[in-house]
Amino acid sequence: MGGSKRRGTSGGGRAAADRGGARPEPGRRADLGTGDQRPDQSKPDQPGSADQRTQPDQPDQPDQPDQPGKPGKPGSPDQPGRAEQPAQPRPAGQPASAADAAPSGQPARPGEPPRAGQRGDSDRPDAPPTGDGKPYPRSWEADVVLSDGGTVHLRPISPDDADQLISFHSRLSDRTRYFRYFGPYPRMPKRDVERFSTVDHRDRVALVALLGDDIVAVGRFDRLDDQDSAEVAFVVQDQHQGRGLGSILLEHLAAAAQERGLRRFVAEVLAENSAMVRVFRDAGYQVRRAMEEGVVHLEFDIDPTEESLAVARAREQAAEARSVHNLLHPRSVAVIGASTDHRKIGHAVLVNLLTADFAGPVYPVNPEHRAVRGVRAYPSVLDIPDDVDLAVVAIPAAGVDEVLDACLAKGVKALVIVSSGFSESGPDGRAIERRMVRAARVHGMRVVGPNALGVVNTDAGYRLNATLAPRLPGSGRTGFFCQSGALGVAILATATERGLGLSTFVSAGNRADVSGNDLLQYWQTDPATDVVLLYLESFGNPRKFARLARRLARTKPIVVVKSGRNAVRPGLAATSVQVDETSVQALFEQAGVIRVESVAQMFDTALLLAHQPLPAGERVAIVGNSSALGMLAADVAQAEGLRLAGEPVDVGASASPEEFAAAVRAAALSDDVDALVTVFVPPVAVPGTAYARALREALQEAAVAATKPVVTTFLAAEGVPDELAVPGPDGSAGWGSVPSYPSPERAVLSLARATRYARWRAAPQGHFARPEGIAPERARRLVEASLGDGEVRLSDEQSVELLGHYGIELVPFRRVCNEADAVAAATELGFPVVLKAADDQLRHRADLVGVRLDLVNADAVRAAYADLLRVSDTAEVYVQNMAGRGHSCVIDLMDDPSFGTLVSFGLSGVASELLGDKAYRAVPMTDVDVAALVRSPRAAPLLAGYRGDEPADLAALEDLVLRVATLVEDLPEVRELTLQPVLASALGVRVTGARISVGRSAAVPDTGPRRLR
Repeated sequence: MGGSKRRGTSGGGRAAADRGGARPEPGRRADLGTGDQRPDQSKPDQPGSADQRTQPDQPDQPDQPDQPGKPGKPGSPDQPGRAEQPAQPRPAGQPASAADAAPSGQPARPGEPPRAGQRGDSDRPDAPPTGDGKPYPRSWEADVVLSDGGTVHLRPISPDDADQLISFHSRLSDRTRYFRYFGPYPRMPKRDVERFSTVDHRDRVALVALLGDDIVAVGRFDRLDDQDSAEVAFVVQDQHQGRGLGSILLEHLAAAAQERGLRRFVAEVLAENSAMVRVFRDAGYQVRRAMEEGVVHLEFDIDPTEESLAVARAREQAAEARSVHNLLHPRSVAVIGASTDHRKIGHAVLVNLLTADFAGPVYPVNPEHRAVRGVRAYPSVLDIPDDVDLAVVAIPAAGVDEVLDACLAKGVKALVIVSSGFSESGPDGRAIERRMVRAARVHGMRVVGPNALGVVNTDAGYRLNATLAPRLPGSGRTGFFCQSGALGVAILATATERGLGLSTFVSAGNRADVSGNDLLQYWQTDPATDVVLLYLESFGNPRKFARLARRLARTKPIVVVKSGRNAVRPGLAATSVQVDETSVQALFEQAGVIRVESVAQMFDTALLLAHQPLPAGERVAIVGNSSALGMLAADVAQAEGLRLAGEPVDVGASASPEEFAAAVRAAALSDDVDALVTVFVPPVAVPGTAYARALREALQEAAVAATKPVVTTFLAAEGVPDELAVPGPDGSAGWGSVPSYPSPERAVLSLARATRYARWRAAPQGHFARPEGIAPERARRLVEASLGDGEVRLSDEQSVELLGHYGIELVPFRRVCNEADAVAAATELGFPVVLKAADDQLRHRADLVGVRLDLVNADAVRAAYADLLRVSDTAEVYVQNMAGRGHSCVIDLMDDPSFGTLVSFGLSGVASELLGDKAYRAVPMTDVDVAALVRSPRAAPLLAGYRGDEPADLAALEDLVLRVATLVEDLPEVRELTLQPVLASALGVRVTGARISVGRSAAVPDTGPRRLR
């Protein structure tokens, strides 16, 4: 695909001026502004864009190659040619790659994948040279996932890329060059190479996409004369068109342009290059088009829009899901380190793969043996005659560099590293781990581990058990992700014992690359998975987790055990961030995640979700043959917020199977019942299996399997008893099977969790709305002018102004320093007034020692001022209008540097403070989140008219919370904001106090162009 230029600036005025008045070469059109100008001009085309052509991303047809982009202009972004066409042969005498001309012993060029013992770009102390002394923008470097699940590395271009640029250009087809440069351009002159590879990272910016040693795509923009616009262009190598490189380059160029103060991009594309036009159109921007002489002129603002964000996130999900799909659906597997020694992990992995009857070929790699376990072995992965999709690495960490080089050369798509000795072992191991992941991503591979248990796919078409676990559960519709390998073994054994079938399982170990977020992306669209289980010890990217979990939980329940509340194990420390426990709880509640405290509770809940429908409501019927167990179940149900659909039904210990089944059938058919609990103690005279069959038949006759969940304590069994199982396609327990629990409490607790989740999922999702009457740009200028070293507390005047920009008004006040000024201020404001101590601690004490209320005249003000002087060490006081009575509330922020900002709400008072009665929600907040926040504290009924009191204006309170949430979302530099007290009454809401501090935020938002962390 090609890039873009503004017409009239290329061959004419600007291009000619750059060449000292030289005319364009006949038959060649000059690109303007973005390095799309004629290649023979002395002004270098901006790196990469001129030499590469990228096919536009077509999200609805991900497998179609990128089609040529911008008309033949050097430096244009991806201008795809036809992917079907073979790459153009290299001109005689032109080097095949930069490496061909590099002297021996020369250090790797920027972006060259690190070899064993060699550091990559991100590890080097010195940034690559820019050629003009400008700082190298290292933050623009990124590993990105393409639409087919492969990866490439993006980084700014540098003069050292000249040879690679020439080699890249030589691999482009004639058609790709034509679309990029608007004419023939068989070779790139030295002047153009210099112009393309030398940029200032401000007005002229270019990014290259690297796959191994090679540049495969280039994107660039050049600032135009109007200062807030730039011409954009890109080009993608023919065989890499259709992989989404065009859209990724556009996202990253737009983000870089915004950093440089640009607001819009322009581009010119040949009319016949429809694929390039689609790249811009499908990106979600509002593109304006004009046609002239067979050239389409495009112009669009680059500020993210709701549509552009949705497009980027949909593409992110599809790409990351595809990368995990490739990992879990290999056609062949190599076991590197396969051993004949039964004590070695390499032996265990090979045996487990063979025992599971993997559907593809398995290749042991062992240089000392011709065969392992009767399967032919190979000295190196390079000696394997066929392609290898997945390699399981089971050798010591010290040998991983060499193995990695071989896997990269072989073209292995994914690695599972079960070896230890990496981050968990100290700084040296951490360095090896980082270098390994960096090199793997540059070469298009994803990595699970190191220190992982492995991966499982129970699909009958693959039967993949690339783990150290000898026992696997049956096939099912539950996906499981955990980090600890040792725990993973226990989890798989427990799933087998309790009859919970799995679709896929991943134990990520140190989680150096593939993480739980990747699995959430995969399970979002995986038709074989209905329930998601996560055992998390830490978060790598908590903001992204919150976004992905909230989206996935709308269609599939997520059950999480979150450990590591007080510490993170060493192997995860390098890729983890600390998140406050309050933030974790708010994250889970807001995202609809079902949090449990133990693995046992996780399986209890999963068994219900995997085999039974979600309840439509909270009404529960209890049927059993023991009144004691029935009452116990009823007590737990009511304690968990469930409602009894009637008294527990006790059929008696001597009831026959038919009588028991009739009672169950009657309860199941009742319109007043949403869920059913059966408690059963086997009688002495009749076998329990007879009751089980009667129970199953009764439920089938009532046809409740699709509408009402059923749990039981049948025979105190744990899991799904054979008598209550409905066989699935492979004979294991399928949909409609009735889970059994060893006690009524565990059965009802599982049902209560499912009920709360069903309520969350059925509730309106809400929408993200911005309040009216706000001025965010003015607020931004005020905050930026106030920033300093560390946190800076805003003055009263600044706080009032900042809040005013978001439509939040404080009750009028004055700050005074003596008695006379206090009387004057009270007279000016109008009686009655309040006097408050300037000291925050005195002012907010529950006994109001620092506050004097309802002062109706000057004498009362003088007396109150004298009182405050006796308790305060300063003469300063606040004089404020009396706000009227209302429920005193507090709205404030909790700033988590890794997770982001939480807005909290609670009612004031000693009891509330003592019990920590506050609710939290993370920004951004929907209108539903806002309403839930105001109603979540245990004392919130006081606002709704408790015991006949007049209810407060909850709509006004919600509007205030939304304005605070919008302020902190727009201004992450606001590190502290407290509104206290906020008086809520039937007449509205009055804010009587505010405290605001600002400082540079260390939080990394879940925004910006797509990238792997």
